[in-house]
Amino acid sequence: MLTREAILSALEEVKDPEIPVVSVVDLGLIRDVLVDGERVVVSMAPTFAGCPALDVIRLEVEKRLLRLGAGEVEVRWVLSPPWTTDWITEAGRTRLKGFGFAPPTRHGGLIQIIFSEDATCPRCGSTNSTLKNNFGPTLCRALYYCNECQEPFEQFKAL
Repeated sequence: MLTREAILSALEEVKDPEIPVVSVVDLGLIRDVLVDGERVVVSMAPTFAGCPALDVIRLEVEKRLLRLGAGEVEVRWVLSPPWTTDWITEAGRTRLKGFGFAPPTRHGGLIQIIFSEDATCPRCGSTNSTLKNNFGPTLCRALYYCNECQEPFEQFKAL
């Protein structure tokens, strides 16, 4: 029998294509799950509307839920309310740090985008870091350098 809990558990296996240590659940992308018999509708908020991974994520969600026993799966992308980094779970933040990313600070909606602040190095924990580039490999990341362990790292931007 398909339940919301079983579906969310299965979606823990659907990883972000760019950061394979975090799931769509870890990132807080899942906004709603509706079950009507064998039909499942999953509403998801993309990290940003132009994310190139949306089709890959949608296909992976569909495949995983069909394997779970759903007869029909619909993935709906919702833009309201917009996704924020506050929705990343504690488990997701821990996994990001273990992967070498500095997780974003929680802002509770009071966001001030200031990139000159020091970021905490995910390797050694030092805040003695220097912003090297506001523009990382994706729109949601910035590049920093740790002045203590002398390692570069990426900081998720608070969005």
